[in-house]
Order: sequence, then C-alpha cells, then structure tokens
Amino acid sequence: MSALLTVTCAVPAAGAVLTAALPAGSSQARRRTTKAVALAVSAATLALAGVVAAQFRSGGPRYQLTEHHSWIRSFGISFSLGVDGIGAVLVLLTAVLVPLVMLASWHDPDPAPTPEGAVEAQTFERKRRTQGFFALILAVEAMVILSFLATDVFLFYVFFEAMLIPMYFLIGGFGDRAGGPDSAKQRSYAAVKFLLYNLLGGLVMLAAVIGLYVVAQDQGFGTFDLQTLTGAIADGKLVINTNAERALFLGFFFAFAVKAPLWPLHTWLPNAMGESTPGTAVLITAVVDKVGTFAMLRFCLGLFPNASRFFAPAILVLAVIGILYGALLAVGQKDIKRLVAYASISHFGFIIMGIFAMTSQGQSGATLYMVNHGISTALLMLVAGFLISRRGSRLIADFGGVQKVAPVLAGTFLVGGLATLSLPGLAPFVSEFLVLVGTFTRYPALGIVATLGIVLAALYVLVLYQRTMTGPVKPQVAGMADLKARELLVAAPLIALTIVLGVYPKPLTDLVNPAVADTLSQVHRTDPAPAHPVAGTAGGETK
Repeated sequence: MSALLTVTCAVPAAGAVLTAALPAGSSQARRRTTKAVALAVSAATLALAGVVAAQFRSGGPRYQLTEHHSWIRSFGISFSLGVDGIGAVLVLLTAVLVPLVMLASWHDPDPAPTPEGAVEAQTFERKRRTQGFFALILAVEAMVILSFLATDVFLFYVFFEAMLIPMYFLIGGFGDRAGGPDSAKQRSYAAVKFLLYNLLGGLVMLAAVIGLYVVAQDQGFGTFDLQTLTGAIADGKLVINTNAERALFLGFFFAFAVKAPLWPLHTWLPNAMGESTPGTAVLITAVVDKVGTFAMLRFCLGLFPNASRFFAPAILVLAVIGILYGALLAVGQKDIKRLVAYASISHFGFIIMGIFAMTSQGQSGATLYMVNHGISTALLMLVAGFLISRRGSRLIADFGGVQKVAPVLAGTFLVGGLATLSLPGLAPFVSEFLVLVGTFTRYPALGIVATLGIVLAALYVLVLYQRTMTGPVKPQVAGMADLKARELLVAAPLIALTIVLGVYPKPLTDLVNPAVADTLSQVHRTDPAPAHPVAGTAGGETK
C-alpha cells in the first residue's frame, strides 16, 4: 500500500506549521525567508501532485493509490484515501494554482508603510502577518487536496468543514487595500457571512451524514467507507427507502450547493471575493468552491442515485437561473472584482448543469469546466489584482486607456477576459461546449436558454475591457507601470495552460472519462439515443 496520497496531503500541512513557526519579525529579510519557504513547500506539493497524476492509470480501477487506516473503529471511521480521474485533475489544478497565488500575493501581507518619521509599532500581529498569511494558504491547500482524495464520508466531512477556518482568517484578516475607508468593516462582514453560510450548510450535511450511518448500520453496513457503501447500493444489498434517500440527498446537496455556490445560496461569494486580496479570491472560487461541485459528483450521485435522478430537473432549473442571473448582474457591476465574482456564479451554473444533465458529454464537460474555470478565473482575477494595486481602486470608472501605458498588462487582461467568455481555441470553450451539448441531448429547452449566458458573458467581458483599457488615458493611470518579471511569471503559465488545453484537452479527458462513465452507471443513466439514426443504421443499432 503506497503512502503517496498521504504524503501529498501532509507536505502542505507540515509546511503550514513550519511557516507559522518561523521566527517573528517585520524585517524584509525575515519576510523573504517566510515567503521562500512557503513557495518551496507549494512547489514540492506540485511535484507530488504531478507524480500522482502520472501514476494514475485511466484503464485501471476507479480508485487507485488507495490507503486505508482505521481511525475510530467503533463507528467504522477510517483514514481512507483514493484518487480517481476527477480527483486527480482537481488535485493537479490546486497544486498548480497555489504557488502562482503565492507569487501574485508576494507583497499582499506586508505591513502598510508607515509615514516618514513615524515610529513603526512592533505589534505581534504586524510582526507575524507574513507568516500567518502564507501558512493559511498552505493549510487551505492541504485540506482541499485531502477533500479531493478522501474515500471515507466522515473524513471528507471533517476537512470539508475545517477548510472554512483558514479561509475565514484569509478573508477577514488580509483584505484588499483598495477597498476604501470602511474596508475593515466590509471585510469583517464578508468573512462572517462566508463562515455562517458555509457552517449552516455543514450542519445540515452533518445531520445527513449521521442519518446515512444509521440507515446503513441497520442493514449491517456500519461504516463510512465510500466504496463499501456505493458498492452495496449498486448491488442492492443496501436499500434506502425513497423518502429517506431524498432527505439524505438534500442534506448533502444543500451543503455542496452553498459551497459551489448555486443560486439562490450564492450571496456570500460577491462579498467574500470583493473584500479579499486577489490571491484569496482565486483560492475561494478556483479552489475551495470546486470541492462543492466535485462532491456533487462523488457523493450525491454515488450514494443517492434515485434521489439524484428525481431532483435533477429542479436542480437544472436552478443552475440555468444561476447562469443568467450571474451574467446579468456581472453586466451591471461597477467593481472589477465583484464582476468576476458574479461571472463565477454564472460559470458554476454551467458546471452544475453539466453534472445533473447526467450525460457523458455533460459530466465530462463539467469536470473540465472545473479545471478550465479555475485557470481562466485565476488569470483574470490575478491580472485584475495587478491593475487594481497600481491604481488603488477597484472601480471600473477609475480606469481608462491602460493599454496605451501598460500594453502587456492590457494584453494579459484581454486573454483572461476572452477565456472567461469561452472564446473558441481557449480552454473554457471546450468544457462549455460539452456541457451545452450534453444538456441539450436530454433537456433541449434548458440547453437553449443556457446559451444566453454565452452572449451575456461576451457583453460583460468586452464592456469591462473597453472601459478600463481603451479610450483616452486618464491622468490617474498615465504613469502606470507595466507588468514586472514576477507578475509575468504568474500570468505566463496560466496563459499557456489556457491555450494548450483549448487546443488539446485529450490528456484531461482521458483521465476523467472513466470516472464519468462509472458515475453514470451508478445513477443508471445512459446517453439518450439520437432522435434520427444516422445513415446505415436501423432502429438505432448498427447493421
């Protein structure tokens, strides 16, 4: 039994402890040491994630590199890890984004400069600010990766909830300095709202987790092991009555829909992303929120197949509403970061629509969308962060003519925007196309309505670019510097991934398709037959 998955989770966790324990001090040398240690740990985690992906065999069993260690034997709780194709690509996404977030956030936790001649207050918070910031990022990374790898329902729940703690402190303690005079109050409000929404979802899920255990134990399956439970359900050995299954499904789904976030449980996201640093905003929407959509695939569909089919039409309607609602509100935003937040709500609608369309194209597209949205949103948000830090404002109206004074910054911002609107040839187009095709084959009306989200995406992205980058140069941006080497080092890999995965997504589809096929078999769904058989067929079957 390999310990590779445990090591992959343990390295960022140990790195978080090490970073937090580094000697305190506000000198630049100590801050540089802290940042270098954290970056090195994130690079080591990326290397381990690459090894996990390389060792995964798409033709093998669904869960590979499995580990099982008894934890609380009397309740059937174990420390069980395993990776499938969907988990492998999301672990890799997380490991790629974290070091880029660190590089982009290199100066975000630095203490604000003191006025000339003033005495700097050497408070504990000020001296340990850098250590705390990077330690919290590594803690989030460890918990997210473990959530993608957990094959014990209770173990997943523990870290699904535990990741809220470092995220709360990242939002509330390290906010955007361009937020205005009331930024501290707004940041505190956003952090509390984030925590309360997600804690409520977690409490509902906890009741469902306990209920699942009680139902399973009554039939001789006193365990939280996911493979045991899903296998027993598929074989008909574990039978959950209809009402109980639907109630348990709703308990799990509610928590995941809050995390995702799905309309109308989304309202915490614009506040959290708007008041966070750009790096923290990327962690929220590109990393943490993916745990919610991933869990819908692994837990909702795997454990409650009949309830998943029953609720699918209603969930699809909510997803389509989210697509249009998020896009419409993005069009009317005056704040750059809140615009990206509402765009993300729209994109998560596409992901959830692909999952519950329950077709191979839809679910493959949804999984690819999780990865591609993470990359494109990270690019747009981080470059927007570079823009905002130069101007000291998040308001779109405060910019204009940036492409004339900072052409490289404007160009990278444009690529991020075009990826966000799913331009053909860029990575998000492939996933969005698959989601729409997969939805249309089973729910054509919803698929047609959802395409309006594409039109609105083009509107809010191009209007954003036009108002910030084109036109006459405003006096406040006349001296704006272009991207520096560190910032280019952040943007370049994201642009490369956006282009490569847009042209050649096969490495990712080869990883996720077997897991998607297994998920569809769990919910007893197959792709709808074509309405009109192709030439050379009779009755839909090949001659």
